[in-house]
Amino acid sequence: MTDKKMTFALAFANRGFMPGELIYEARRDMIAAVTAAGYDYIAMDQEATRYGGIETRQEGRSYAQWLKAHQGEYDGVIFSMPIFADENGAVTALQDAGVPILLQAYPDEIGKMDFAHRRDAYCGKFSVTDVFTQYHVPFTVLKPHVVHPLSQAFRENLSDFAAVCRVVNGMKRFTVGCIGARTTAFKTTRFDEIALQKYGITVESFDLSELICKVQQMSDDAEAVCEKKKHLENYSDFTKVPEENFNTLAKISVVLDEYIEAYHLDALTLRCWNEMETILRVCPCVLLSELNDRGIPASCEIDLCSAISMRAMSLASGQPAAVLDWNNNYGDDENKVILFHCGPVAQSLMTEKGTVTEHKMFAKGDPGSGWGTNEGRIKAFPATISNCQTLDGRLIMYASEAQFTGDKIEDGYFGCAGVCEIPDLQNKLIRLARGGFKHHTAVGEGHMKEILKEAFTTYLGYEWADIDER
Repeated sequence: MTDKKMTFALAFANRGFMPGELIYEARRDMIAAVTAAGYDYIAMDQEATRYGGIETRQEGRSYAQWLKAHQGEYDGVIFSMPIFADENGAVTALQDAGVPILLQAYPDEIGKMDFAHRRDAYCGKFSVTDVFTQYHVPFTVLKPHVVHPLSQAFRENLSDFAAVCRVVNGMKRFTVGCIGARTTAFKTTRFDEIALQKYGITVESFDLSELICKVQQMSDDAEAVCEKKKHLENYSDFTKVPEENFNTLAKISVVLDEYIEAYHLDALTLRCWNEMETILRVCPCVLLSELNDRGIPASCEIDLCSAISMRAMSLASGQPAAVLDWNNNYGDDENKVILFHCGPVAQSLMTEKGTVTEHKMFAKGDPGSGWGTNEGRIKAFPATISNCQTLDGRLIMYASEAQFTGDKIEDGYFGCAGVCEIPDLQNKLIRLARGGFKHHTAVGEGHMKEILKEAFTTYLGYEWADIDER
């Protein structure tokens, strides 16, 4: 969702009686690995310390000062252990890093186990993890325990660590716009704003009447409205939508953009019914779809907790996320479920461009009141399901992995939906029910449960509800 190239600060371990010359090789390896994977790096001058590594407390202090001088230039730190590490220098160097830290240790090679070549990093990695734990310095360790930087396994480690960094750095401080009050019928979407602030999440709240007033005062031929209509026509199929309703949808989109810009909103949630329908004669589903594709997580029904989960998954995957209802069983298959919403799903998660229609539920009792649903089907892809809740001042998150299958859903089924296969679904549903989670789940493209768990539990202090436990 961003074009900024991720940057890692590199650090290298040293220990006096080990073959320090191996650190030179490690520096070359790590730089090659990071750049080949498409990332950038910064590294302290190789001549600043013995072999360019960190061993003594003084070398650790020098590295910490260098990190501080470059604060804001790096997204995470990679601490490479080409040999057994000195934990005192390591913890002095990194205890105030303020970003995720990946601990990488080199494997030894059969045939190179003599004193000049033996690394012992397998053991030395524990000396660092032990002391970091004592100092309450959070860190990331991945499988395998020892791994060469130029291996495919480490390339996968780098990809996962980059995702962890994006989630941690993007979730530390961000702002969610809450446009409208919670719909009275949906106590399931209640949340504790003070609890969210404790986790760095600021909620900016706006009365829906203000949005309605702004829309009603806006001219149909205003430049911003005309430009928005062109953009929306390219985004989805609006050919069925009456011109007056299309104008209103464009105006709402313009107003949402104004809120996003004025209040620096990183995500938003919207009261989507029923004032939008009774007063403005539209449903804003397609507008939320477009925002999600634009990289701004947007949820409906004032489900702010889903917007939080959507932002996390979008950061992890670099792709849009969506919020969906746990809506229907899929025949007799107990591990399949139809996940649905009226149309806020990003079109990049759909099989093809959607069709903007009248919301069938509103049309049933008030014809002409619900133009704006974006109908279609969700494509097949490996997925992660996730959501969160606030409870007694705590923020509790779950995630599990799934697969949208591409199974057919009959044409008469309205809205945007897909069949999702989730292993052990029935037990997971029981755990969600007993855990007090809502009737919505957020979904993202790709398997990222472990990335989310690492970011939230190791670095951000969220509580974790494990719905996968057996």
